Amino acid sequence: MSEEQQVVAASSTGEARRTSPGKIIAAACVGNAIEWYDITVYAFFSVYLARVFFPAHDAGVSLLLTLGTFAVSFLVRPLGALVIGPYSDRAGRKPALTLSIGLMFLGTLLIVVMPPASSIGVLAPLGILLARLLQGFAAGGEFGSATSLMIEHLPHRRGFAASWQFTTQSVSTLLAAVVGTVLTSTLTDQQLDSWGFRIPFLVGLLIGPAGLYIRRHVPESPEFVASRRAGETARPVRTIRKTQKARVVLTMGTLAVSTCIVYLITYIPTYTIKTLGLPGSTGFAATMIGGVMLLLVTPIAGYYSDKAGRVPIMLPAAIGVLVTVYGLFAAIVVAPALGILLAAVGFLSVLKAAYYGPMASLMGDLFPTETRATGMSLGYNIGVAIFGGLTPLASAWLVSATGDAKSPAFWVMFSAAVSVASLIVIGKRLKLR
Repeated sequence: MSEEQQVVAASSTGEARRTSPGKIIAAACVGNAIEWYDITVYAFFSVYLARVFFPAHDAGVSLLLTLGTFAVSFLVRPLGALVIGPYSDRAGRKPALTLSIGLMFLGTLLIVVMPPASSIGVLAPLGILLARLLQGFAAGGEFGSATSLMIEHLPHRRGFAASWQFTTQSVSTLLAAVVGTVLTSTLTDQQLDSWGFRIPFLVGLLIGPAGLYIRRHVPESPEFVASRRAGETARPVRTIRKTQKARVVLTMGTLAVSTCIVYLITYIPTYTIKTLGLPGSTGFAATMIGGVMLLLVTPIAGYYSDKAGRVPIMLPAAIGVLVTVYGLFAAIVVAPALGILLAAVGFLSVLKAAYYGPMASLMGDLFPTETRATGMSLGYNIGVAIFGGLTPLASAWLVSATGDAKSPAFWVMFSAAVSVASLIVIGKRLKLR
């Protein structure tokens, strides 16, 4: 390391020590919170978005077009990972995070101001698609850069620090559920169709400037600065392609069940309306319960993973999802009532939170500092594209194709089996705990 690099590293380390862990976690997680809030409200309000932006003669076709746009936006995430991830590994975590939050803000703004299809025709669905593609691209580099910033600033509390990536997701889900419950309970369908559906996206838009300010005033990761030796960060994509492909695949497998459940929960309001025939407020109430469970349990699981290890906590949770999810769906279908729905979503959310808490730190441990943001971003976003973006669409298709309201459980069971296998490999072959 050159003398200039040593000076920069020392300065960054000193500044990092003066920065509170809370500020570091807030800076890392604010973009993640905006991303997940926007994702959640899009899924929650897909019925209304379908009528406004994707009108069709058949309501089912209209909904599938809306959910298809939701799924397609996840396909651009790996591209964002390939652009923003290497940028983070070369230029730093802060510049990458500033870029991603700016693009997220722009995507949300487009949804807020987009005229309906009745006014501008085909430009409306194309505009919504562009907005979701921008958000997907930004999210592609968000997770790896933000998680790297936290675990590199707080190396002895990696599990607890990284758990806030997912805790803030639950905060976002909870906020979206509260907004959704209030709006669907107080506004008529006509009001929601004409202007009410824009309110949740406007709320998300207001968070952007605060997040940008926070990120610009947090120091760069001292571990990243210390790693800037000649050539170390020059070709992160090439390094991963040559020596770390298996670790990217394990990252994808690790997040499969967790991501699947997240997007299954976001699909619950649509599922309750279209499949169970319950009021929209019922689905939002169940999602609120799920958000509360995730908010309470996720940081606790992350905290204890610093003591007991990641895999010993995550593996039992994944197995629990695998063996119980079909029974939970069966109970909901047999007795489609608010109490049953709350109990099922709450139980599934507890298992998910136990899995969620240690997951980000385990994924970070799979990669060295020089390729961490790129490797995590690639594995995370390819996995999310498969097990996240396709979940609402797959759930709707399974119900439509089979006529069985319990059929979404099969997709969740498959995802859980993939995660169980990945954790076993990580524990036995890579010796990571």
